[in-house]
Amino acid sequence: MEGIIFDIKHFAVHDGPGIRQTIFFKGCPLNCWWCHNPESQAANPEKFVKINKLDGKEFRKKITVGYKIAVNELFKIISGDQVFFEESGGGVTFSGGEPLMQADFLYEIAKLCKQNNIHTCIDTTGYASEKTIKKITEVIDVFLYDIKLIDNELHKKYTGAPVTGIIRNLKCLDQNKKNVVLRFPVIPGITNTEKNLSEIKSFIKSLKNINQIDILPYHNISNGKYERFKKENKMSSAQALPDKDMNILKAEFESIGFNVSIGG
Repeated sequence: MEGIIFDIKHFAVHDGPGIRQTIFFKGCPLNCWWCHNPESQAANPEKFVKINKLDGKEFRKKITVGYKIAVNELFKIISGDQVFFEESGGGVTFSGGEPLMQADFLYEIAKLCKQNNIHTCIDTTGYASEKTIKKITEVIDVFLYDIKLIDNELHKKYTGAPVTGIIRNLKCLDQNKKNVVLRFPVIPGITNTEKNLSEIKSFIKSLKNINQIDILPYHNISNGKYERFKKENKMSSAQALPDKDMNILKAEFESIGFNVSIGG
């Protein structure tokens, strides 16, 4: 079986516990205004022209983002870092894009990892069928689960997709006592509004078995990617919140009983 990925990051330390290898899957059903990997959104490999300038001259190079890879080939790459996983309590994290868009491929590679005692983690939007979520829980140790907006119309406006299924799947994971770390991207003027924060806190307080949340500061370091890949950037002028505001948010989530990290 083959899947389509676009990058592999070795020695990652913010994508789950310990030292990890992060596999970036191509394709995402959402189109978030603040996406930090715009090159991940399309499901298939994409061709671009990369332009470098030197001494007033332009040098153009054709590049392809995304490539097919077989399960066994990918596992060989993952297992090459196994000694670091074992020494640090780390493992492999499947990210994207949205790994659940390639659910069968994800299941097979994660199953192979589990069979070889490699800890598995998924960084997910939660946008998938309930059947897919339940199947994937068999081979995933930790879910890094995005929670962005509660209002369905606002979620559709800013991500291009409804939030109802995402909330349903999160409740399913909670009811089945799966290991979930919530991730809340702090997007100025969009997710950090008084209304949304109130709705987010009210909802996550209702969860019975989840008590960890990472609040993720917005940053604009991906602006160059939007230019490079000729993607529309709706957040080009947005600025990150000051550290003091992030600490206030941290205290707010701690006040409802959550363990909180800034930046994951």
